[in-house]
Amino acid sequence: MEIPNESFAEPFVQPITDAETERQEILRRYRRLLRAMRPFLKKGDKKLVRAAFEMALEAHAQTRRKSGEPYIYHPLEVARIAVEEIGLGTTSAICALLHDVVEDTDTGLNDIEREFGNVVARIIDGLTKISGLYNRHTNPSEQAENYRKMLLTLADDVRVILIKLADRLHNMRTLESMSKDKQLKIASETTFLFAPLAHRLGLYAIKSELEDLSLKYTHTEIYRDIARKLQETKARRDRFIREFIEPVRAAMNGTGLQFEIKGRPKSIVSIWNKMQKQGITFDQVYDLFAIRIIMDSRPEFEKADCWRAYSVVTDLYQPNPNRLRDWISTPKANGYESLHTTVMGPGGRWVEVQIRTKRMNEIAEKGLAAHWKYKDGQSDSAFDEWLRRIRDVLENPEPNALEFIDEFKLQLYAKDVFAFTPKGDLIKLPGGATALDFAFEIHTDIGMKCIGAKANHKIVPLSYPLQNGDQVEILTSGIQKPRADWMGFVTTAKARNKIRHALREHKRELAQEGKAQLERKLRQWKITGHDGLIQRLASHFKASSLLDFYQLIATERIAINDIQAYLAGEKSVSKKAKAPRLNEDNFERMVRSSNPTTDDMLVIDGGIQKIDYQLASCCHPIPGDEIFGFVTIGEGIKIHRVNCPNAVNLLSKYSYRVVKAKWTLASEVSFLAGIKITGIDDVGIIRNLSDVISGDLKVNMRSISVVSNDGIFEGSIMVYVNDTRQLDTLIKKLKAVKGIQTIDRIDASEED
Repeated sequence: MEIPNESFAEPFVQPITDAETERQEILRRYRRLLRAMRPFLKKGDKKLVRAAFEMALEAHAQTRRKSGEPYIYHPLEVARIAVEEIGLGTTSAICALLHDVVEDTDTGLNDIEREFGNVVARIIDGLTKISGLYNRHTNPSEQAENYRKMLLTLADDVRVILIKLADRLHNMRTLESMSKDKQLKIASETTFLFAPLAHRLGLYAIKSELEDLSLKYTHTEIYRDIARKLQETKARRDRFIREFIEPVRAAMNGTGLQFEIKGRPKSIVSIWNKMQKQGITFDQVYDLFAIRIIMDSRPEFEKADCWRAYSVVTDLYQPNPNRLRDWISTPKANGYESLHTTVMGPGGRWVEVQIRTKRMNEIAEKGLAAHWKYKDGQSDSAFDEWLRRIRDVLENPEPNALEFIDEFKLQLYAKDVFAFTPKGDLIKLPGGATALDFAFEIHTDIGMKCIGAKANHKIVPLSYPLQNGDQVEILTSGIQKPRADWMGFVTTAKARNKIRHALREHKRELAQEGKAQLERKLRQWKITGHDGLIQRLASHFKASSLLDFYQLIATERIAINDIQAYLAGEKSVSKKAKAPRLNEDNFERMVRSSNPTTDDMLVIDGGIQKIDYQLASCCHPIPGDEIFGFVTIGEGIKIHRVNCPNAVNLLSKYSYRVVKAKWTLASEVSFLAGIKITGIDDVGIIRNLSDVISGDLKVNMRSISVVSNDGIFEGSIMVYVNDTRQLDTLIKKLKAVKGIQTIDRIDASEED
């Protein structure tokens, strides 16, 4: 291919051949990237970007994506997203263009370092190390170690993670070309890890889009239904926004402030979450959008200008006093600053209003990248503090990497609590943090020696959950050591890691003491050949490991006299071989035996006499549901619905155990399903429901449970149906019963 013309003008595309059309499209995307970079390109930058583009173009020349498009489209789009939507610069654009080159081609890191320098090579090395994250044939520990590598690169150079998020966003935007099982796997990973990470890095727009696209593939019908209803109500919503904004705009014009006002629709996921949390329908979600007032203010006047705008809005519309959120005085952990209030708008509808400056808005949309732009040499910032915490956690990495992932993930979405030291220093911790977390946050040594705390000058236990505004004093003792029960109430990853590390060290010391004690006794008893003997002793005394066995001896929970008595009568002890324990290799063999090629399907209710399977009790799938199989320990393969509450966790963390599955028609077999019904409590309503279920449709009921309160009833009914078509017919018939308001399918476990 010829060297591209670096003009920013749009090229004339003449579709002579398919190859020519693709060439023109590649050039169009390349020039779009250059246009996005134009505001910050320095002398020599365009030459470097062109060199990176040419290297990527040559490296991927023979490769195509699943969609059939040239592979070069992908790095070009990742680079554009990194620049245009995240706000990164030239170095990141070059790295994005080359992010797959080392892994997929013969080009090495040395070649990249020679051409583009050490910084670019280091970032691409970080991207290459984490490219294997969640490989299908990787066990959970290896997946978790890959995740830890990703966090290490985040602590080293955050651009690695930001480019990885751009890469994931483009993959999600083009996911329709992948097979259904790959769509589920990738969407689940995105929900489990990448969306929370985008949230924590302050990338609100990307976090929302990742969540929406994940919902599109994990709960397809729900996504389509909400998207369709949003489109249907758009004209009415736009009219309401105009009516709300006009008085505000007129009043703001009189203040002399420079501003713009716009309405922003809420994401599909946020609407769905509200429907689930509050048990309401789409029509009952009134705050489908937020009004945003963005002001052009000088830094020293930002806070005052935001409160002036707040005063204008609340003079026009009555505010809800319980819905004021001041994230200007105390920004969120991801750097987010804004003033939020909810007011009563026209027609008795609540409207959320967000008030911020241009600087705050850019940080809200582009997160960490924008934070760098406005940092101005300040080191005491939300992002610097969060990165410091990551480094603290990684100092003593948790050997059980899966626990490490779960604990770290919990903190990605955690809300913050603010407390003060006795000297008035502000300490920010995740919501739910305790006095002991506070102690470890101040200093590890203080946490290790903590014996109690005072909150607002009153003695409180170490498990005391911090409240906003608490002033906390930590009490210490030189003889105090971490205790195992502390693990029950600390919440931060730093505290948990430090305590766990200290407990392991103490346990090792005790084990060494117990081992020395036992070996002395064995020498006294003139017993040799210790290895097999000690294993038998540990098994006899039900110790989970040799470390635990020696620790039990040191703490005298296993008496030396009892060991001597066992050895004296060992010849009469029956020796039964334990059955081999199912391990990860056995899992792999079991999956392969049930699914010899990646295209094979586990067929439910048809010709699987050799496979032990069960329908999962957490979601009770029925024919017609999209399903997958999950290999368990000791319980064969469990069949789950793809929208099972546990599906995201299983698909993202244990994808190597997942087996593709499908139904065959089996109308003679019935399956348990649950439906939740709400409506107006009226005489005969239960009889009418029963008539439809048992009379009209001849469906058997297992149970019916109804609770009535102030004229409204809520009930759950468990029925036996053949498939989803029969269940859908039943729901449609029940909706027609007079007085019924809502009917939804529920997981059978909700009824228990």
